[in-house]
Amino acid sequence: MAAKQGERRVQILQMLASMLEDPRGEKITTAALAKRLDVSEAALYRHFASKAQMFDGLIEFIETTLFSLINKIQNERIDGAAQVEQIVFMLFGFAEKNPGMMRVLTGEALVYEHERLQQRINQLYDKLEAAIRQSLRVAQASGQVERTFDVSAYATVLLAFVIGRWQLFVKSGFRNELQKDWAQQKEFLLRFA
Repeated sequence: MAAKQGERRVQILQMLASMLEDPRGEKITTAALAKRLDVSEAALYRHFASKAQMFDGLIEFIETTLFSLINKIQNERIDGAAQVEQIVFMLFGFAEKNPGMMRVLTGEALVYEHERLQQRINQLYDKLEAAIRQSLRVAQASGQVERTFDVSAYATVLLAFVIGRWQLFVKSGFRNELQKDWAQQKEFLLRFA
C-alpha cells in the first residue's frame, strides 16, 4: 500500500533529518536520500520541487517546534528571569534531541544550498533573540533587572552563546552535552542586576 502524500513528505523529511545526524557531515544528495528511502529521485520530486524545499520543510519543523515551546514557557512562567533560563535550557535540549536539525540551524548543512535557506535561518535567529528580549523585558518590568539594563544587547549575547554552543555541539560530532554544564554557566550568564 502506497503512503499518502502527506505521510510520504514526512518520511522524506525524517530520513533527511536522520542523514544529517551523521557526524561526518557529508553533503546529502537527492540520489543518496532516494536510495535510503528505496525510491527513485523522481519520486522525491513528486513531493518536493527541489532539495531546497526539503530543507525548507525541516526549517519549518524547527521553527514551529521551538516557538511552540517558547510560547509555552512564556505563558506558564510569570517570572521573566525564569523564562530566559528555561528558554536557553530548552534550546540546548532541542539540540541534543535533534542533532541533525542542528546542522541545519548552524548553517553547516546549507553551505552548498540556496542562499535563501540561510536567510531563513537568520530570520529564525532574529525571532529567537526577540523572544529572549521579550522575557528580559518581563524581568525588567518586575524589577528582576535594573531599568537601565540594555535588554537588547543582553539578548544578543545570550543568543550568541546559544549559537556558539550549538556550533561546538555540531563540530564535536554531537558528543558535547549542552545541558551538562548549564547550572554553572547560568551563574555567569544570568546575572541580571
